[in-house]
Amino acid sequence: MNEKIVKWLEDHQADIVGWRRHFRQYPEVGGKEFKTQEKILEVLNSLGIEGEKIAGTGVIADIVGARPGKMIAIRADIDALPLNDECGKPYQSKNEGICHACGHDFHTAGLLGVGGAFMANRDDLPGTIRLLFQPMEEVLPGGALSMIAEGCMEGVDYVLGLHVWEPVPTGLIGINEVQMGSPNAFSILVKGVGGHGSMPHQCVDPVLVGSQIVLALNTILSRSVDPLETGVLSVGSFHSGTVFNIIPDTAEITGNVRTLNEETRNLIFSRIEEICQGICSAMGATYKLERIHGFPALINDKAVLEVARQVIDERYGREKRLDVKPSLGAEDFSYYLEKAPGVYFFAGAGNPEKGATYPHHHPKFDADEAVLLQGPETLSRIAWRLLMGEVESIK
Repeated sequence: MNEKIVKWLEDHQADIVGWRRHFRQYPEVGGKEFKTQEKILEVLNSLGIEGEKIAGTGVIADIVGARPGKMIAIRADIDALPLNDECGKPYQSKNEGICHACGHDFHTAGLLGVGGAFMANRDDLPGTIRLLFQPMEEVLPGGALSMIAEGCMEGVDYVLGLHVWEPVPTGLIGINEVQMGSPNAFSILVKGVGGHGSMPHQCVDPVLVGSQIVLALNTILSRSVDPLETGVLSVGSFHSGTVFNIIPDTAEITGNVRTLNEETRNLIFSRIEEICQGICSAMGATYKLERIHGFPALINDKAVLEVARQVIDERYGREKRLDVKPSLGAEDFSYYLEKAPGVYFFAGAGNPEKGATYPHHHPKFDADEAVLLQGPETLSRIAWRLLMGEVESIK
């Protein structure tokens, strides 16, 4: 690899850390990343890179090398969560009720670093590096679809991405073929007949019906899904009624379903429908089921995965690469992988000595800023190998 790219990343660590802390201080939720977009464009401009707005609050930028070659897209998500920030650091969020509790501030700053490194060395670049700063990753169905619809994957040969990962210690990289799951949601509206709490025989109690449905839903994975398959069904809310002595008319149940393949997902949703239909029919109620299908499971391309493994092993040693089990957390990066082969990995960022011990989506979540060198460097090394045609040699 062109080691000048790594040297640039090392020399500009203070800048990259500063960008990350800025984004942590001024987070914005999906679809409203206007100030974030402005800051990205400002930094790109300072690096001599021309960025353009895309997908509302996203940014796209191409770094065209001196020599023709392949196009490698590298993506970072830029949105934050509707959550109070309690990290207690000087860079704690100044926007009340909004927090980068998933690490997208790291992703954004890291990709700016990758862009700066390649831009400073574009005379040696055989091809094009495309930077994708994507909004709305945290909001189903995800912002990747809007980015793709506006042409971000046109001409792209390979696509890369990472997630800073607190469960993996700093210095390690977690990667495997099946990396993350498919997120889905459901809403069940149970319709009964309300009335006075002293005369339940005149009513169809949706609380009772809904309770039976919740209990039955929790049998799906244990009795309908192959025990060798992976899945999660969790009920997240149950709302009904407002007064102690009135049987309400309706009850609403919401939950989520996560799987590693579409067949299991379809089976679970079919069983949800059958359970609602059977219980409501038996108890005199009716129902309305809303299925919310999210993005597909994130499955890395085998050939690009092999390139990434070689890069990690050669640079850090085989002992620093973890063959992680799939996470049932989810990422709409999977949509990019439907358009071009690529790879996505977990960059270890957990470090008790630096207080990086809280899980993702926790108000005290933080990560080890050392990942702001290893993550961008690994992305850059993989991109360089792809530009050099290493996938073709593996195939």
